Amino acid sequence: MCTVTYLPLNASDFILTSSRDVPFSREKSLAPKKYLEDGVALFYPKDGKAGGTWIGTSSKNRLICLLNGGFEYHTSRASYKKSRGIIVKDLLKSDYIHDELDSVDLIDVEQFTLAIVDWNKTLELIEFVWDGKKKHIKILPQKPHIWSSSTLYDESVKQLRRDWFANWQKDKVFTQKNILEFHHHAGVGDTNIDVIMDRGLGGTVSITSITKEQNTKTISYEDILDGNKEVEILEYKS
Repeated sequence: MCTVTYLPLNASDFILTSSRDVPFSREKSLAPKKYLEDGVALFYPKDGKAGGTWIGTSSKNRLICLLNGGFEYHTSRASYKKSRGIIVKDLLKSDYIHDELDSVDLIDVEQFTLAIVDWNKTLELIEFVWDGKKKHIKILPQKPHIWSSSTLYDESVKQLRRDWFANWQKDKVFTQKNILEFHHHAGVGDTNIDVIMDRGLGGTVSITSITKEQNTKTISYEDILDGNKEVEILEYKS
C-alpha cells in the first residue's frame, strides 16, 4: 500500500504525506486522534482491522510511515507473527529509534518499508527496509523523496512517479496544500498507476499529511471513499 512523499521545509521542519492504497473491502479506519499508550502521546489514524497504524507521530519527537513490501514484489502468506501496523506504534514509543531498529525482532513479520522522521537532536530522515530476511537502514539526505509500495508498483512505475514528483517540484512552493494537490492529481489518467489509484478491488482510500513547523504539527486526513473533501485538521503542540 501507499505512495509517500517527504518535503523538507528548513533545517528543522518538514511535510510528510501518505496516500493509502488497500483493498476496498478492508475494514474502515478511524480518523487520527490522540492516544496515550505506555505513557507516550501518540497521534495516528487507527487501522480498522488490526488496530495498528500506517502513519503516526508521537511525543518522542518522531514520525513513522509504513509502506507494504521491501525492495521487490513478494507474495503474502495467510498469516504472520505480528502486524506491521503494531510495529509502527511500538517504534513510535521507543526512546532511541536507532537502538530499537537494531533490536526489534522481525522474524516471521511480512516485508515492509518505513519512512522515519526523527527530530530529537537534528532533523533526520531514515529509510528502513525489512526484506523478510535482513534489515536495511539508510540515512537519507534532507531533500524531497517519494516512495511507492513494492507490492503495487514495479520499478518502471516507481521511476515514472519519481519523474512526476521531480517535475512537480519545479514551480511549486512546498506547502501542505500544494503537496495534497500532487497526491490528488499526479498521473497520466491511468487509474492503475496514478497517485489516486483504483484497480477495481482496491485503491486509494485516504490521504494523510503531517506538517511540522517549529513546535506545531498539523495532521490533515481525508477519507477518499466517503467522498469527504473537507479535510479534517488536528493541531497540537509538543
